[in-house]
This record gives sequence, structure tokens and C-alpha cells, in this order.
Amino acid sequence: MKSFDLSLYLVLDPDLCRTLSMVETAMAAIAGGATMVQLRDKYASTDDLIRIGHELMAAMAGTGVPLIVNDDIDAAIAIGADGLHVGQDDIPSQTARDRLGRDKIIGLSIESDAVARKVDPTIVDYVGIGPIFATPTKPDHKPAIGFDGLAELIKITKLPSVAIGGLKLAHVDPVFAAGADGLAVVSAICGQPNPEGAAQEIAAAIKATKSAFVP
Repeated sequence: MKSFDLSLYLVLDPDLCRTLSMVETAMAAIAGGATMVQLRDKYASTDDLIRIGHELMAAMAGTGVPLIVNDDIDAAIAIGADGLHVGQDDIPSQTARDRLGRDKIIGLSIESDAVARKVDPTIVDYVGIGPIFATPTKPDHKPAIGFDGLAELIKITKLPSVAIGGLKLAHVDPVFAAGADGLAVVSAICGQPNPEGAAQEIAAAIKATKSAFVP
């Protein structure tokens, strides 16, 4: 049985992780309360992703926090990662499931009603909904949907969902009020002088907010 917690989903950014490496940032964030980690580097080769992925898997062993690879299924398989996250322009989720097997986590990005209605819950384990706001860490993103758009897409998909796109500590309340299971953050942790402290603040806000919005 796949088990994962989307509450505080860290997306690693290699450009922001220059003072602290991606491994150091991930471990600090996990110590602060991050519940999932995604390795995302759109410009890295598969070999480079495999190298950093092996380092992350070794460091994260025993934490119980899943490592998800963005887009590159060959890297995800070689690393032995816990799962793969794909966008609408990446490989089809059915192909990902066929290659990864039933025991791996598959996440799918959605940004519109039309896309949300096509998601197959027998293939996909969770959806990443956004972008909530425009963000410089992903310049090729689709138009921002805001919190109203987030709430609408959550109702359509009925799958576990994580909001993404320019989210910070201040956005914890509206994310959970919209019905999401978590929020994905990049610069709110990556590149911060104290990533563990930043994660702790967000995790504490999530805990307080979830107790208010979850029966």
C-alpha cells in the first residue's frame, strides 16, 4: 500500500540550492517537517539526475519521506525513487504506470477543467494543481489559476491534491481552505538562510490550519 503525505511538499531547485546543496536543503527541510521531496531540474541530463538522486536516496533513507523525480522516468527507475511527477507535456501517465509498476507514486500536473476531467484515478495517485501564482522558478508555466481555480479543480478530480506555484508561509490558510491536501514550495525553503527553520514555520502553520479545516 502506497503511503504519502502531501502536506509540505518540497520541490528542489538547483539554482536556489547553491549555498546549500540540494541534499543539504532536503535534509534540513525534512528535519523541519517536509513530508515529500521532489527532484526537479529541467536542464540536467539523465545521468546528472541519477547522480544527485542516488545521493538524495542515501541521505533520506530511514526518514519515511518519499523522493519523487520530476519528468525523467529513466532517472526515476535508475535511482529507485519512490515515484514520478509528470506534466501534461511529459510522458503519458499510463506509460509511466506501465513502466514503474503499481507500487510507485505517480503525480500529475493539472491546470484546467478539461485536463482535470481526464485524470484517471486508477493510474494517478495525486495531482499537482496550479500554478496558483506566476513564479520565476518555472518560467514556462501555464496561466495562474488562483485559489478559486484551485478549489474548482479539487472538486473535479477528487484525488489527493497539492497546490503549487509561488506559494509561501502566508498561503497555508487559503490552500487548505480550498480543500487541498498540501502545498508545494520552492523558494520558501530552497535558498533560505535557514531552510530547516523555514520548513518548521510552514509545517507548524499547516498543522494549525489542518486542525481548523479538516473534520
